[in-house]
Amino acid sequence: MERRTSWIQLVTIGLVAGGIATAVAIAVPWLPTSASKQADRIDFTYWFATVICLGIFAVVAAILVYSMINFRAKPGDWSDGPPVHGNTTIEIIWTVIPAVLVTAISIASAIVLAQNGNAGSNPLVVRVLGEQFSWTFTYQNGKTSPILRLPINRPVRLEITAADVIHSFWVPNFGQKQDAVPGQVNDLTITPTRTGTYPVICTELCGRGHSTMRSTSIVMTEAAFRTWYAGTAQRPQPGGGSGTAGGVIFTHNGCGACHTLTAVPGATGKVGPNLDTLTPSAQAAGQKLIPFIRQSIVDPNAYIAKGYQPGVMPGTFGTTIPHQQLSVLVAFIAAHTK
Repeated sequence: MERRTSWIQLVTIGLVAGGIATAVAIAVPWLPTSASKQADRIDFTYWFATVICLGIFAVVAAILVYSMINFRAKPGDWSDGPPVHGNTTIEIIWTVIPAVLVTAISIASAIVLAQNGNAGSNPLVVRVLGEQFSWTFTYQNGKTSPILRLPINRPVRLEITAADVIHSFWVPNFGQKQDAVPGQVNDLTITPTRTGTYPVICTELCGRGHSTMRSTSIVMTEAAFRTWYAGTAQRPQPGGGSGTAGGVIFTHNGCGACHTLTAVPGATGKVGPNLDTLTPSAQAAGQKLIPFIRQSIVDPNAYIAKGYQPGVMPGTFGTTIPHQQLSVLVAFIAAHTK
């Protein structure tokens, strides 16, 4: 009868401990919303290991609490406990069971790793370039964008590299991250499963503007992506204001991450000079305003404003921004500075 009562106590304590731990695991949104097949598989691996850990926790907690209740020493009892010889059967059990569980986790992880690295025979290939402090995405047809646009339910292989220092590409909703290393191309496979807009984040400390090195990934329907990919999407019209061609070019190239320009909402970067007051800098450089702005974009180290360091702004915008767009951007900045 006593033995039966002991087992009931153990099981009850284990169920209570396991229930509390399970409630915490389920109630708290630990993971971001999954938006790719790869993230779904990673989430499965995470919860597979978590369920095993919850079971182990329940057993350990039950034995620990049961022992504290039934075998605690009486107040003032400082005597040694009775000598107990090891139990070979129990030792074998607590060696074999963890070995089996760890092996199961290893097998599940290996399968997921292999599946997540398989892009299939005809993936969409996008070259990803990280540089201080922006991302550039180049597609197979030569189209270049500061925003990563992907079609839903199509495998994508990202070929990731860097132009200057080590960066790290991460979209939390896609469940994976990959280093961007100068002189090296690292692949990352993504199969989007949910349309929407998701953040692109650099997770490798890469300089003073690291925290601003962000972009956006937009998962689109297949039809919408084909329209954008073919270049027939509606283009902004020239004019004044942040919603015009100049403002769009400014935003899409990540200028607001490093510079302040009141005409563009959200452009409050402090890494580079304030673009609201460029005329004094142009005069100090001995140039007229428009040539000075153009030179500052295509050759940013030609003139360094007081209080700033050379080598921070990428020198590639002269090639990554088409000539016509560059002229629109220069005129836009000139029209909104003093």
